[in-house]
Amino acid sequence: MRAPSWWWRPDRGLRARALTPLGALYAAATARRLARARPEAAGIPVICLGNLEAGGAGKTPAAMALAQRLAARGLAVHIVSRGHGGRLAGPVRVIPSHSAADVGDEAILLSAFAPVWVARDRAAGLRAARAAGAQVVLLDDGFQNPTVARDLSILVVDAARGWGNGLPIPAGPLRERLAAGLARADLLLTLGEPAAQDAFDRRWGAQVAALSRLRGRLVPLPTGMRWQGLRALAFAGIGHPEKFFATLRAQGAEIVATRPLGDHQPLPPALFARLEAEARRLGAQLVTTEKDAARLDPALRSRVLVLPVRLDLEDWAPLDARLEALLQPAQGSAAP
Repeated sequence: MRAPSWWWRPDRGLRARALTPLGALYAAATARRLARARPEAAGIPVICLGNLEAGGAGKTPAAMALAQRLAARGLAVHIVSRGHGGRLAGPVRVIPSHSAADVGDEAILLSAFAPVWVARDRAAGLRAARAAGAQVVLLDDGFQNPTVARDLSILVVDAARGWGNGLPIPAGPLRERLAAGLARADLLLTLGEPAAQDAFDRRWGAQVAALSRLRGRLVPLPTGMRWQGLRALAFAGIGHPEKFFATLRAQGAEIVATRPLGDHQPLPPALFARLEAEARRLGAQLVTTEKDAARLDPALRSRVLVLPVRLDLEDWAPLDARLEALLQPAQGSAAP
């Protein structure tokens, strides 16, 4: 299911205004759940990556980059994920035989960078990670989960879309009230090109002025593929498919058709066959994201080109300073 397009418009039209009372109830329920929680202390540093809005914001590339940054310090970093879209409740460690249907597409991707534990019960997942030797845990998409105490919370947001109309679900895209969410964050990571970052500053600068800010962008990973002039049928089932299509165009591909799918939408063989038949009629190559490729049957993946992206952070210094203060005890106990 894709989020309504009117959520992302800054003006609050008739639909948003009509649903505002329901949004207020949704936000109040979230606030009560968070206030009543008794989060479990992990005994090791926990870094939470999350967002305030429904749908994707770039958390997965951010988690990949942060896992690499922590591992470079000599730390055993593990990731705890809900495993969105997977059938396993866990806690279970992701292994190569797992599929996206088992543990979700994000867990599959992240497992290439660090051990990943899928757990609907995040506290149980964190206990499993610690028992397996984790010295620091990345809590993926757990900002509204109240069961685990965090030492550092990083909010990720797409600078181009921001927080849409600024209203809670179903009147807008927010999982909670903006002010409440920002008050619990330690760092804000905005992702986008300079023009998008400037637009974000104009729209949201006053609300985020008290937060330490990280600016970054998602850039294509060089794979040796020559995208220039490639006729492509691009499909994507991520939070913001149009962003992927724009990235592919910027690489010089000639996109003859786009097929936006629902976030985490399954890609069974029948759907893939329809996409492949359409691409054949158009004389085009199927191209998709890493996350979508993870949901494909392994026998089909070789018939699709993948454009992977990675986080390019403008300045790591503010984050490194927070990590240094947070991780000194863990680094002291790290194996030489």
